[in-house]
Amino acid sequence: MFPSKLLTGALLAAASVAALAAQAPQAAPGAAAQSPQSALAPAASAAASFVPQAPEGAEPAVPGPTPPGISQNAEDDTFMLLREAARQDDAARANAIASRLPSYAIPSYVDYYRLKPRLRDAGEDEVRAFLKRWNGSAIADRLRNDWLLELGRRRDWANFDRELPLFVRNDDYQVKCYALLSRLAKGEKIGKEARALLVNPSGYGEACNALLVAAAQAGQLTQEDLKAQLRLAGETNSTGPARRAASLLGASDTRAAQAVDLPALAMARGIGKTAAEHEIYLVAVGRMARTSIKLATVALKKNAHKLSAEERAVGWANIALAASIALSPDAWEDWKLAAGAPLSQDQMAWKTRIALRQGDWKTVKATIEAMPSAQRDDPTWVYWLGRALQAQDRRTEARRLFEQIAEQNSFYGQLAMEELGQLVTIPPAAKAPSAAEVAQVAANPDLQRALKFFALRLRFEGTREWNWGLRGYTERQLLATAEFARQNNILDRMINTSERTRTELDYTQRFPAPHDELMQPTAQALGLDRAWAYGLIRQESRFIVDARSGVGAAGLMQVMPSTAKWVASKVGIGDYVHDMISDLRTNITLGANYMNMVLANADGSQVLATAAYNAGPSRARAWRSTLSAPMEGAIFIETIPFPETRAYVRNVMANATNYAAMFEKRPQSLKARIGTIAPRGASILP
Repeated sequence: MFPSKLLTGALLAAASVAALAAQAPQAAPGAAAQSPQSALAPAASAAASFVPQAPEGAEPAVPGPTPPGISQNAEDDTFMLLREAARQDDAARANAIASRLPSYAIPSYVDYYRLKPRLRDAGEDEVRAFLKRWNGSAIADRLRNDWLLELGRRRDWANFDRELPLFVRNDDYQVKCYALLSRLAKGEKIGKEARALLVNPSGYGEACNALLVAAAQAGQLTQEDLKAQLRLAGETNSTGPARRAASLLGASDTRAAQAVDLPALAMARGIGKTAAEHEIYLVAVGRMARTSIKLATVALKKNAHKLSAEERAVGWANIALAASIALSPDAWEDWKLAAGAPLSQDQMAWKTRIALRQGDWKTVKATIEAMPSAQRDDPTWVYWLGRALQAQDRRTEARRLFEQIAEQNSFYGQLAMEELGQLVTIPPAAKAPSAAEVAQVAANPDLQRALKFFALRLRFEGTREWNWGLRGYTERQLLATAEFARQNNILDRMINTSERTRTELDYTQRFPAPHDELMQPTAQALGLDRAWAYGLIRQESRFIVDARSGVGAAGLMQVMPSTAKWVASKVGIGDYVHDMISDLRTNITLGANYMNMVLANADGSQVLATAAYNAGPSRARAWRSTLSAPMEGAIFIETIPFPETRAYVRNVMANATNYAAMFEKRPQSLKARIGTIAPRGASILP
């Protein structure tokens, strides 16, 4: 534990620490951290009620959790070895380890880890026996996902088509591509669906690459589609798909690979004669622009006379995208030169963002309206289209758009509320779940398995089981399950579960403030906004005390090791060692002090300080340095170049607004909180 004497000294010293912030290290603190909010959650059905029913071969309910990370017995350690053997596709070792677990608490996973490494060699009867035995369970759906991928790889469309309707989650990108391949093999028209699906070359894998080739060879993707695929591959740095698209266009796949990986070499080889070779050259121009906009511009201008008007526009669009991400002052002029080019979704988004920075509402409106419907319906673009219409005095149309998203308690939902003349308030709490309601959901074997996995620190498996168990729940049952999560101190699941309700609301579940006996005095001593601190923690760790990110950020406030050491030296923790970062009191002390430092060096802007906490002070400083005049906070946030940081700042600011409404018990303005971002000559932190 953190020594109380040192803590007192740290808090007293903190008020003068801001002046030392100019010596801060360049490492981003916590926010390269994982996002614990799972993407596994299936939508809850509208069933009127649901009582958990044990599936065929149901497992016994497992006991409640032990403290996180502590195995209950030696069998748990053996189970962890089994899981690792399966992850390494070591079938022989997995089988040997599984034989040592004849009566483990979660037998379905023992069976799964025994079968998964040898799925390619397993017989159909064995797979079907597993699916039958564990029918209705999350792990059976997981194996069906694996089996569908194997059937697709084998091109066994008869069995694939038989299994696909039984795949409950149906959320695997590769499976979706195989599904279209299966239909194509039967002679169906799938071009439109393939065009809509094939937008993420970096995730194509075997299935989607095969779909691209087969659809093109069947004449269901046009030459223009293939050119778009080549551009998209270049845009996403995806060499394999670039090679395939080039080959399908009749061009050299080697030159396409060079355009993506070695753009300077590809440009030096010349522009070529065919339309496909021109496209490869333009990919190289776009890739070069990510490194040197100047060299890319020179190369495009040098060969402009050999290109058609549309090809020149495509080249400028590629440069404009890179210039936009760099927040270059030339980006706006580059987009003007790109007029008439077919744009990717990312290009449309960035053209809109640069138009926002320019205050060109006409272009904002036109570009959003040109987006595909799925992109256009995102709350981001619904809001900005509303603002564009409002700027053109089309207030009735704008109001309709704001009303579409105002009920969403999100960054853009809150901004839409303010455009409608409302502030952020905390809705009346629903009736608290009774003990009987909590007991009912607690008996759900899926949730019990989740608790077991959480006790073993297997959050991925635990989250999968938890979300599976929520299928068909009513809003009352969701509230009761969130309360069950609170009672078991699994606050990330409490938040996620409670956020699924639409009419039965409990914001103490959605926006908890645990450990306030530590946070409140710490924030008070620093003069730090407690609502902002909790808003950041909710985004950083979802209150998982022992959270660890892939880059080493740790604890509730996801503090990076180098940052923790530096801050500790500034607040008087002279005997700080790395393991102390896992202590809750120490983690809050270091994280809160660092927040205060970056805030002081951001002239009090929570937006800039939040961006610095996530992406690092030097990046936040660089983004601010692009400003030549004060900018609306929402526009600055929307034009943060890093997608992760952009979403992070949005979420922290929206969270903080909700926490302020809870703590202060009065309506809050998100617009006032994010304010205006002004230029500054001095650095945020060196």
